Amino acid sequence: MAMESLRGRVAIVTGGSRGIGLAIARALVAEGVQVAVTGRSEAHLAAARPSIESAGPGAVETLQADVRRADEVARAIDATVARFGGLDILINNAGIGVFSSVAAMTAAQWTEVIETNLTGVFHACLAALPHLQRRGGGFIINISSLAGKNPFANGAAYCASKAQHQGQLRHARLRVDRIRRRRRVERRRLEDRTGRGGGGCRQPPSPQSAQPSESRGVAPVQTQEMIANLATK
Repeated sequence: MAMESLRGRVAIVTGGSRGIGLAIARALVAEGVQVAVTGRSEAHLAAARPSIESAGPGAVETLQADVRRADEVARAIDATVARFGGLDILINNAGIGVFSSVAAMTAAQWTEVIETNLTGVFHACLAALPHLQRRGGGFIINISSLAGKNPFANGAAYCASKAQHQGQLRHARLRVDRIRRRRRVERRRLEDRTGRGGGGCRQPPSPQSAQPSESRGVAPVQTQEMIANLATK
């Protein structure tokens, strides 16, 4: 369908202040979508806003929220609906990685990864679904990773979170009339070397052998094009 079909729609991108999320937000705004982005850092959101606004005609809102907190996610989605009059597209992009051996990882680090990459998706879907239903349908697009099927050294928490994420979406059977669930736009270590991924992914101290091959990855600019194409009917 023609990309013009996106114009005037409303989207929220979690973890949208940097990296992949920022690229997605810019791509949507360029197509005339009204976009809200969330992030944990007010400074990162403030820095991202001019970049997103300059990408195109779509209006922009930035909202501080931690996807690990159900109340913060619900407030962000409600604020998006209040600002733009509804919700058509949810992009679950927020994610982090802490890379180390299981023996070296703390319980707090494990919990942070699982709650961000897995529970955060549930929080956003739960809050967004009633609004999507009121519009007669919409899109939930989830940024996941091949790490969910192809684990690598020193990635126990990250790989587990992505495997559970994919299982959650297969078995939850979230249904809204005409909602298209896109549970895997392959992330493949899309975060750059400075840790500017969708949610501030921290680089592992281990050698390159512990990481999936970046040569087989997808660049953020390619991801933003895929997202824009997925969010059409």
